[in-house]
Amino acid sequence: MTRFDPYRVGRKFRLADIDPADTPCLKGSGEAQREQLDQLAKELDGLQNLLHAEGKRKVLLVLQGMDTSGKDGTVRWVFSRTSPLGVRVAAFKAPSAEELAHDFLWRCHAVVPRTGELAVWNRSHYEDVLVPVVEGWIDKAEARRRYAQINDFERLLAETGTVVVKCMLHISLGEQRERLQARIDEPDKQWKFSRDDLVVRKKWGLYQRAYEKALAETSTAHAPWFVIPADSKLHRNLMIARLLVKTLRDMKPRAPAPDPTLKGLIVE
Repeated sequence: MTRFDPYRVGRKFRLADIDPADTPCLKGSGEAQREQLDQLAKELDGLQNLLHAEGKRKVLLVLQGMDTSGKDGTVRWVFSRTSPLGVRVAAFKAPSAEELAHDFLWRCHAVVPRTGELAVWNRSHYEDVLVPVVEGWIDKAEARRRYAQINDFERLLAETGTVVVKCMLHISLGEQRERLQARIDEPDKQWKFSRDDLVVRKKWGLYQRAYEKALAETSTAHAPWFVIPADSKLHRNLMIARLLVKTLRDMKPRAPAPDPTLKGLIVE
């Protein structure tokens, strides 16, 4: 199993120290790696079934990353074998007028995982300490308050039975250029492209610094951040699948004890 420590955000964290092209999870041929991903997806399905049967705890996977980093692709491949009854995906768009009328964490409470459930957040509450910081909508003092509020919110989740895993999908500027160009050049992918992506791309350096600060301030023992090298799509999927499988194995979910009243019961 992959060692995740080098990619777990700690006190002396610098995003630039992690190469988006790293591939610590890629061993053997491409075919072997795809087979490994399929086996991990099957094991994840079995572990999630046990989590659901146990009915006591839940898991939250947070996916953050720049445009084209592969949040949708991660969900598609990592959970390719998992029953949709046990996994729920929530996508965080720009906040609506209703959401803006409340505190920035208000919309998060409605989509936290239920008991026995694995929830995936495609983007998340971290949009509220990334975009506003880059755009200058909040000052440093407000950003610090929000980091603290996020840590308190995630501690609440952890203390009430939610295991929180946060992954930043780390791609390079060059890889993003190729993926954006592919969306433009291929007619069946143009629906994914927005001219706003080019506006955000011009602020790449600002977003990298905002990510570095946010990750460093909010990677905690109860809700750690992992930086996932994501220039390789297959590597990205394998690393997150391994991380999730390891997380669930460590939780040791167990189905309820057999019902003694069913012993010897024959269905006619």
